Amino acid sequence: MGSDPCTSFVARLIGAGLVVSAVAAAVGCAAPVPAPPAASVQTPTPAQPPRPEPVQAQPPAPVQAQAVTAVGGPAASTFKAEEIDALVAPIALYPDSLLSQVLMASTYPIEVVQASRWAKANPDKKGDAALKAVEGQPWDVSVKSLVAFPQVLEAMDQRLDWTQKLGDAFLAQKDDVFAAVQRLRVRARDSGHLQSNEQQKVVVEQATSESAPQQTIVRIEPANPEVIYVPTYNPTVVYGAWGYPSYPPYYWPPSPYYYPGYAVASGFAWGIGLAAAGAIYSDCDWHGSDVDIDVDRATNIDRKVDRSKFENGKWQHNAEHRRGVAYRDNATQQKFGGRNQAGVDGRRDYRGAGAYGGAGRDSAFQGVGGGAATQRDVNRGRSTANFSSGSRFGGGGFGGFRGGGRGGRR
Repeated sequence: MGSDPCTSFVARLIGAGLVVSAVAAAVGCAAPVPAPPAASVQTPTPAQPPRPEPVQAQPPAPVQAQAVTAVGGPAASTFKAEEIDALVAPIALYPDSLLSQVLMASTYPIEVVQASRWAKANPDKKGDAALKAVEGQPWDVSVKSLVAFPQVLEAMDQRLDWTQKLGDAFLAQKDDVFAAVQRLRVRARDSGHLQSNEQQKVVVEQATSESAPQQTIVRIEPANPEVIYVPTYNPTVVYGAWGYPSYPPYYWPPSPYYYPGYAVASGFAWGIGLAAAGAIYSDCDWHGSDVDIDVDRATNIDRKVDRSKFENGKWQHNAEHRRGVAYRDNATQQKFGGRNQAGVDGRRDYRGAGAYGGAGRDSAFQGVGGGAATQRDVNRGRSTANFSSGSRFGGGGFGGFRGGGRGGRR
């Protein structure tokens, strides 16, 4: 006899090791949820030495359901350095600005799903036109900004297990995440795979913080401030031999739609340049292990941006956009969500999100094609330097990005 869809959904989350999210989903089971259609389960594939066929991801270790003692979960152990390296491996070579926005958006996984569904339903909307079209959506500005980079949204949507872990690590261990990115950039530079070219400008500078574990900081900026390239690459190629067999780097073959002519043997591709300078409003503060926000540029994306959320021009996580997804551990829950966020608010959000996250009576996983389709995709994915005054964000075309560079625009 088959189980009801809600029970099946919770079981999948537990089987994937996402016990905390399973509990939050179980809370939402009080509301009727339409049964999702049958769908195959895909898992993110960690990278192995390049070969024609992508390798399969290592299955997660089984987790005992009885280990959960509270809605926020017990005090979870910190992510190991090698585990964080594996998590940031697919995005460590992104331009600093895009990297910062991906990290922020990863802390709002439900809204990432909704934005990805929107992008798939509106393929004709690109760049500034896409940003304008989603201005009225109730998503965090970091998520809205990514509609200008649909290949990034697609990857985050299809690999929700990775997205949620990345967000959890960024919330709990921001310093370690920034340090991991710098470690990997140094390795890529040393192996000859990270250098300035027509697509990007690579800048190496000395670390100024006495507490900085690395001696140098590697920045990546677009070569042309108006055109942004999103690289895709095989981590075991660009970073050299991977030294953590227990934590292979996350990797997925690129979509031929966004990266035509990608050669597996080369392990690196640029795809088509995106005219998306208007989507950029943040940057990495490598010296302070933080994200710097240009609020004026953020309001160009979302006129309703609450300026009070960005004290001193720094990013602050907004629990309202978490939409009922439980935090990984009690400490993070208490810091951002409050005692009852995953309970009372979680129940409300699981019942109340509309087609793209607005008010309504459907599931919070509702998306293009209906809540069942989006919940199915969630199940599938889960199983698997401070700004000087005016120096980095210039007027017009993100003035801090200097240099030439040519490339096709999409």
